[in-house]
Amino acid sequence: MSSMQRKQFAYGSLAVIFVGFIAAVIAGNSLLRGVKLDLTENRLYTLADGTKSLLRNLSEPINLYYFFSNQSTEDVQVLRSYSTRVEEMLVEFADAAGDNLRLQIIDPLPFSEDEDRAAQFGLTDLGLTALGGDSIYFGLAATNAIGDEAIIEVFDPEKEAALEYDLARLIYSLSTPEKSVVGLLSGVPMTGGFDPQTQQMQQPWVVGQQMRQLFEIRNLPTDLATIDSDVKLLWIVHPTGLSDNALYAIDQFLLKGGRALIFVDPLAEIATIAPDPTGLGAGTASNLERLFEAWGLDFDPGQVVGDDRYALSVSSSSGRPLRHIGLLGLDDEAMADDEIISADLASVNLGTPGALRLAEGAAITLTPLLESSTESALLPGLQFQFLSDPRTLLDGFVPDGMKHVLAARIEGPLTTAFPDGPPSQANSLLAPPDGHVTSAENSSIVVVADVDILSDRLWVQRQRSIFGGEVATAFANNGDFVANAIAYLAGSEDLLGIKSRQTYIRPFDRVENLQREADARFRETEQRLQAELAATEQTLGELQAEREDAGSLLMTPEQQQEIQRFRDEQLRIRQELRTVQRELDSDIESLGRWLKIMNIVVIPVLLAALALTLYLLRRQRKAHPQ
Repeated sequence: MSSMQRKQFAYGSLAVIFVGFIAAVIAGNSLLRGVKLDLTENRLYTLADGTKSLLRNLSEPINLYYFFSNQSTEDVQVLRSYSTRVEEMLVEFADAAGDNLRLQIIDPLPFSEDEDRAAQFGLTDLGLTALGGDSIYFGLAATNAIGDEAIIEVFDPEKEAALEYDLARLIYSLSTPEKSVVGLLSGVPMTGGFDPQTQQMQQPWVVGQQMRQLFEIRNLPTDLATIDSDVKLLWIVHPTGLSDNALYAIDQFLLKGGRALIFVDPLAEIATIAPDPTGLGAGTASNLERLFEAWGLDFDPGQVVGDDRYALSVSSSSGRPLRHIGLLGLDDEAMADDEIISADLASVNLGTPGALRLAEGAAITLTPLLESSTESALLPGLQFQFLSDPRTLLDGFVPDGMKHVLAARIEGPLTTAFPDGPPSQANSLLAPPDGHVTSAENSSIVVVADVDILSDRLWVQRQRSIFGGEVATAFANNGDFVANAIAYLAGSEDLLGIKSRQTYIRPFDRVENLQREADARFRETEQRLQAELAATEQTLGELQAEREDAGSLLMTPEQQQEIQRFRDEQLRIRQELRTVQRELDSDIESLGRWLKIMNIVVIPVLLAALALTLYLLRRQRKAHPQ
């Protein structure tokens, strides 16, 4: 068979497969209608377990009024397509909740009572009524048994990834009117405001905005002396410069049964100090050393966990991506799948985190939630200060083969860090005042050895919405991890497991492994080249020093020969570098070809076979009825 005949045969085979696939799908269409199969790896089109639990446990009926101007949007295809998705999701919610979720789908026709109801609820009118056009509503209103209301003013197609999360949050707010009070004690500007360093207004962090939708977040001053009795949970972020009075208040709050979510950091890049003349900033460290020491928790603010497996890529000045072993993109293998805080999460990103461990003789128990891989090691924090080239972190990097704990749940007996009472009478002979607690039998605390995990840059992307305003789209589960931790500690179990269904930027694990191997070979070859260069320069210097006419600028034959040898070796090493790059490209291209074959040929053939099988089974049942 000639080359041309082989091509014709291949094209003909593909055409037959395609036609057969289309025919099978058409034939089996009636049989498959209504059947939904979610083949996405993260089950993006299946309700999360947390959502199902919330809906099943509703204690009173909630009414949902879904307003969509169906008649007025005949020519607005983008809204009509998304409205189908929203309606399907609402129907799934109603099915899961049973009689406790009553869904009404309403088309608010112009000049109708339904249009007036949509306006009264406060839904956004997307129409051009000011120019004589019809009103267009695309939102949701909800009420509970006692008359509380909540709305989603408009369903934005660009926020589809957060659709389930937004609906679950709205229902939770109506089913639980009394939100848990969370006291936020932060050493970084999470709530936004004016930044005196940049002379600009800073936006509130997305993680804080999301938590305020679920809990009552109460900002606490860093010089606090007491904590209100209705505070269920302390959310402590980057505690720097806390007074002894503030530490004592925290100490007593926890020993009296309070709980805490604590974020400390050996190098919080989000809290950079003023930049130096080179334009680079230096992150600051935070710790609760006095309390940690009393509890039996060991955290060294001078050490950062570097991880070669989970290293994220950053852009260099030339635009080339560079792997940074201090910026970690954890996958599900790094998360405890039997802990409700970290279970079912796909990815969490951290920036220059530290490590947590138990001190010798500690009575508390430490349960890891997030861990590094065994390809990690502890590095001095000074290596990351004013770092301009992350590749230098790999110089001499040797993994210690250990998994370092990056976040943990701590339980068990706690001992006060202030055995003599309040700081004001620490040096007095008076007995501690009434109400002073020295120990607690069973406490519950979550500690995270990273503050940057909360910053927007590591897990959300902000962009302008087509309806105005800004949309924050998550590409990692950082926000879900924080929400789960707060819900667990504050006793809001119904919120556990409700994920924001982010649009995952999924890693190509095999490609990343190939890239890491190639980077290691590149690094080794470059270092060998530098060693050869240094050795040649040393040899040339020795030859020059041995010459009797050391002041002469002319090279001796030995020097000329040495330089030529170095040039030949340099050319050989550069050829080796190009070979490494070609091998990497070849491996990635080969992987890409196999993926194309799977997507273009294998998957359609399997689907066609499934459809044909169902079609034939149906015909057989009709031909031989029981």
